[in-house]
Amino acid sequence: MAVSRSINSEPVAPREPFWVEYQQWLAPRLVAVTFIALLLSVLGDRWLGLSAPVIVLLNLTAYAAGGFYGAIGAWEHLKQRKVDIDLLMILAALGAAMIGQWVEGALLLFLFSLSNVLQDYALNRSRRAISGLMKLYPAEARVVRGDTVQMIKIDQIRVGDILQIVPGERIPVDGIVRSGHSWIDQAPITGESIPVEKQHGDKVFAGTLNQQGTLDIQATQAAQDTMLARIIRMVEDAQDSKAPTQRFLETFEEYYAVFIIGAVALFIIVPPMLFNVDFQSNFYRAMVLMTVASPCALVISTPAAFLSAIASAARHGVLFKGGAHLETLAGVKVIAFDKTGTLTQGKPAVTYVVPMQDVREEDLLALTASVEARSEHPLAQAVVQAAQERGIALEAVDGFVAETGRGVRGIVGDHEIVVGNPESFAVVLPQDLSDTVLRLRGEGNTVMLAQRDGQWLGAIALADQLRPKAKQVVADLQKLGLTTVMLTGDSRETGEHIGGQIGIQQVKAHLLPPEKLEAIQQLQRQHGTVAMIGDGVNDAPALASADIGIAMGGAGSDVALETADVVLMGDRLELIPYAIAMSKKARRVVWQNIIFSLAVIVMLVLGAFIISLPLPLGVLGHEGSTVIVVLNGLIQLLLLPEIARQRAARV
Repeated sequence: MAVSRSINSEPVAPREPFWVEYQQWLAPRLVAVTFIALLLSVLGDRWLGLSAPVIVLLNLTAYAAGGFYGAIGAWEHLKQRKVDIDLLMILAALGAAMIGQWVEGALLLFLFSLSNVLQDYALNRSRRAISGLMKLYPAEARVVRGDTVQMIKIDQIRVGDILQIVPGERIPVDGIVRSGHSWIDQAPITGESIPVEKQHGDKVFAGTLNQQGTLDIQATQAAQDTMLARIIRMVEDAQDSKAPTQRFLETFEEYYAVFIIGAVALFIIVPPMLFNVDFQSNFYRAMVLMTVASPCALVISTPAAFLSAIASAARHGVLFKGGAHLETLAGVKVIAFDKTGTLTQGKPAVTYVVPMQDVREEDLLALTASVEARSEHPLAQAVVQAAQERGIALEAVDGFVAETGRGVRGIVGDHEIVVGNPESFAVVLPQDLSDTVLRLRGEGNTVMLAQRDGQWLGAIALADQLRPKAKQVVADLQKLGLTTVMLTGDSRETGEHIGGQIGIQQVKAHLLPPEKLEAIQQLQRQHGTVAMIGDGVNDAPALASADIGIAMGGAGSDVALETADVVLMGDRLELIPYAIAMSKKARRVVWQNIIFSLAVIVMLVLGAFIISLPLPLGVLGHEGSTVIVVLNGLIQLLLLPEIARQRAARV
């Protein structure tokens, strides 16, 4: 087949002002200009023999370059009638210039702008861990259109298109394998470190890497609706969602900045008037006080830690939709689970085949599966799959009839086979068969019975299967001191049986969606902060009502994914203890940063009063503490977990 290429034009976004558009490029260069101008100013008078006008020009250059972005930030906030840290730094530098301390003022602006560049670098390191997901999208894909294979841009892929994916290529959209066999690296989406085998009928995700064979994939989502696109949107939204601690500190910053400006103004005026203190030395100390009392490190401590934690968690397969949810999860007291699709796989399977006396197990399963093969009911398909797994051949069926709520019937050979639930048979069951039904239902099974020409063949029991790691996850959560609860719409017997198997502490059964919502509200009244984990549309009200809603990312419905605050990629329940541990660690790092920042402010302020701390040392302590709190969050919450993840992947 011929390969053609389709080209489309993309709209041009409106341009930002140059100082915004080129900030990442321009800011470090302004810092360099500030440093060079400051250095020449210091050396010019004694060592280089520069004239006074040149020295003044160098000082003005240092002020302009060092205070460029700070002045813009201060002006933008003043237009909104707000006072911030940038204004404090600009006022302190101008004050130093007013008393002839140009070098100290320029040094303040240099270290302040350098600190901001280092902060931006550290925070962008966290953001790049997420924005790097965009690189997982290939620019183009091979799509079969008629008798040709076209290379088209991924935004032109339509639902239903057949895509050809060769070894070494990334999959551009979510889809289903229609032909071929390969192994897919799904680590960017699900966090799985081991490649997953894919063949006909298996789902694949955009952004995953095809390693070996060639696959033909049918697109099930457009590029903008894929799981990868959702991840990117969720994390972008998360960066704009602020934790309560962060919101409090930002509000505190505004009032605190006004207080500092007022206190410094009084300090400038009162001591010279009342105590005959030298104005120039007192003014210099006031500028030092304004600098060291600025809460830069305190304000940046929370977003630096939470953003690093969000980025790290996303790399491991946990998507927090904001710092607020990360902080709330650390205080959770109760974990409430939906049953179907969350603790279980959401697909029934045959658990028992119980034939009557003189009937072989294989015959019971063969006859039942032959008739059920004509039905599309999930239970029927589970019986057929069980027969196929045992290598049992199905027989031809004539006169198939399906009666809603009653079962199915058909002619196999010369015999009429009837299959249905016990209540669909308008006869009294034999005692031994009745006892079997009671026993199987008591273990949480759904039971179907089969007859041949009015004679009982036996019972087949089916049940939803537990997720392999559900029991361990529940045990791990209880070790963390959390109460575990299961909310299910199934019967009390089924709920109790499943709950007993995995060690759930409380089971609430027979719940419709409004009743699940009421159960969540009751748990909140009894215990406090509650997290709800679910996957279906019927879980959406409970997910929204819980303090933290956690959705299963792979099997979860669109409504559940949009409603939830946290998404577990790849339906991996074992990520729940990890998510809670990460949230607790993030909260611990935040408080480390807050305590450290406050301690530095107190020490520097005392130093300004007690030992007449010089402005350069005050600036160094102030800006150094800001960089330290940013790096503390970056290292503890992003870099070290990322190194551990890479080591685990290699193992």
